[in-house]
Amino acid sequence: MRLPKINVPKKYIKAGAWVLGIFLVIVIILGSIAYSKREALLKQMIAKVIKKADVDYGLAIKIGNAGFNGLSTVHMKDISVVPKDRDTLSTVADLTVGVKLFPLLVGDVKLAEIVLNTGKVNVVLKDSLTNLDFILKRKKKDKKDPKAKIDLSEIAHDILNQVLNKIPDDMEMKDLLFTLNDNDTAKLNFMTTTATIDGGDLKSTILVNGHEATWHINGKLKPGKKQMDVLFFADGQKIELPYLENKLHAKLSFDTVRTEMKSAAYSGDNFKITGSWSVKNLLINHPKIASNDIIVKDAKIDADMLIGPNFVALDSTSTVFLKDAAIHPYLKYTLSPNKIYEVKLHADEQDAQAVLNAFPEGLFESLDGLQVKGKIKYDLNFYLDSSLPDSLKFASSLTPYNFKIVKWGKLNLQKINDTFVYTPYEYGKPMRDITIGPSNPNYTPLSQISSNFKNALLTSEDPSFYTHKGFVEESIRKSFVINFKEKKFVRGGSTISMQLVKNVFLSRQKTLARKAEEILIVWLIENNRLISKQRMLEVYFNIIEMGKNIYGIGEASRQYFGKSPSELSIGEGIFLANIVPRPKIAMFKFRGDGGLKDYMLPYFRYMGRIMAKRGLTPADTSGYGFYNVRLRAGLRQYLLPDSAKVDTTSFDQDTDAPVKMQDESKNLFDRLFGSRSKKDTTTKQLSVQDTLKKTRKDLRRERREKRRLEKEAKLTSQ
Repeated sequence: MRLPKINVPKKYIKAGAWVLGIFLVIVIILGSIAYSKREALLKQMIAKVIKKADVDYGLAIKIGNAGFNGLSTVHMKDISVVPKDRDTLSTVADLTVGVKLFPLLVGDVKLAEIVLNTGKVNVVLKDSLTNLDFILKRKKKDKKDPKAKIDLSEIAHDILNQVLNKIPDDMEMKDLLFTLNDNDTAKLNFMTTTATIDGGDLKSTILVNGHEATWHINGKLKPGKKQMDVLFFADGQKIELPYLENKLHAKLSFDTVRTEMKSAAYSGDNFKITGSWSVKNLLINHPKIASNDIIVKDAKIDADMLIGPNFVALDSTSTVFLKDAAIHPYLKYTLSPNKIYEVKLHADEQDAQAVLNAFPEGLFESLDGLQVKGKIKYDLNFYLDSSLPDSLKFASSLTPYNFKIVKWGKLNLQKINDTFVYTPYEYGKPMRDITIGPSNPNYTPLSQISSNFKNALLTSEDPSFYTHKGFVEESIRKSFVINFKEKKFVRGGSTISMQLVKNVFLSRQKTLARKAEEILIVWLIENNRLISKQRMLEVYFNIIEMGKNIYGIGEASRQYFGKSPSELSIGEGIFLANIVPRPKIAMFKFRGDGGLKDYMLPYFRYMGRIMAKRGLTPADTSGYGFYNVRLRAGLRQYLLPDSAKVDTTSFDQDTDAPVKMQDESKNLFDRLFGSRSKKDTTTKQLSVQDTLKKTRKDLRRERREKRRLEKEAKLTSQ
């Protein structure tokens, strides 16, 4: 359709031309005035910046010479930045900075050019002081009204824009030295010999500690489109960070790291950043992670990050790739009005062997060489509102489809179906070899163990043992709740299956890798019915630690009561079940005459009532055998007097930390269960005298042990 012709009167066209002409003349006049006054304006601006840096940050900034070089380019020489009462932070011999004119008209400072020759950035750490302390000072001054509303999406948007605006179209940097001096013990220096940006192409060469290594950060930068693709690598070797090993006892190295930002823009009220991050041959070693090197051959995450008004999230559209396996993570942290933590993981049904091969090398050493077939799917859901911890949600499921083990790897998970040798460890050293089979006189078949002990231990440790598949979600959920409330780890969610795997198949090292390996082995055993529940329980009862160098119910029942496991009474069964979580303090629960201390009675009644309700023992109003539990006469001579107060919190199943007495060459349990020479007897007498001198602090610790038992009873009921 043809549009009708619009006739604009000539007088209006003429008036518009005059207005535009006048505007251009004004702009030219103002520009001329500004150009003629620009040197003076520059000096005023520099003086203002120097004053603000001094007042707000305590920084002394000096510029030897500054002036314009062209229309919008400033050239400066001999620049220095020195924090008050600290070492010099930075010096630059020659610096040229150019800005873009049109963004400047609307208040945006975007760099067009940077040329830097010979500079130094020097970070000094001395004890708790650094020459970066001025940053903290500014944060304190900027502290706002806690009631003021903060929009995280706006903050993220502004920070990203500030960073991108400072990336110039063209850059030429030569001989910029970065040094780190940490308490004069660790020194690092990175010399950027060249770094250029030409039409968005970034290239750089960095010499590490002289010529130990040559690093490169190369890539493509498009700050106007909020895009970048950067690769970090070294010449002919891995990127290594020995500083972390010296400082944090952590080893970290990799071949390449690639970071890509594809877009950054608002999506409704949320600011969304889309990109990816990948690494090749990442090596991690830290004693809390694993005792050996963990190697991630090829990992990548395609990430959609959302920053809302009050939250930060990794969206579920993100995907983590490990070799040929993939998983979709969802992480969200909400800051207000209450802190909320959300974690979701979803892995689509995929080849089980591909998933197994995708695990980092060194993570599951005992399963090296394991071959499987079939498919698996995984889902995890975790939600915690800090204001309502009891409403915590937790669900985890690894679902197999026609899953089958084709070939055993380094470890045969069915070895405990036959006679085998178990070697318990303490302090990383083997104690002794124990044969789990008929040739061991202390070995006790499940049928010959008193139901009083079996029922008491299952009630306290794992009531649903016969029905679960290695894990109890509700128990794990309640552990999360209790640990969150206590702000420390006070309760685990381990089942008997998990404890058995930990003791028989794995080392006792407390690392994340060992825990992950434990979980996977339990799943393999339980979901593939590799070991019957009866056999698992029988082995568990025969290897469980129940005192210093006492392992299994056979040794424990004879050691404490001079009985066989089949003869244990209800009280003796409850007592032995009670000491399983902390076996090394068993002897401290007896009075000098061999009876149990009174603070144990509420626990007996509580556990007894639970067992009675479940039909596992007759109802009893006197204490469920509490008053009939008597330590065998041969051990009573080693009991401390009733007046002695001992710090039983020094003992637990993980640390094995002994109570120190006057004789530092032996701990108390060496004297209790070791040789009875005259020297040992003398040591015992000295130990008693030393113990009698315990302070009020020890009394408080003894009360804490009582409270712990009461809490243990309540946790068991939950």
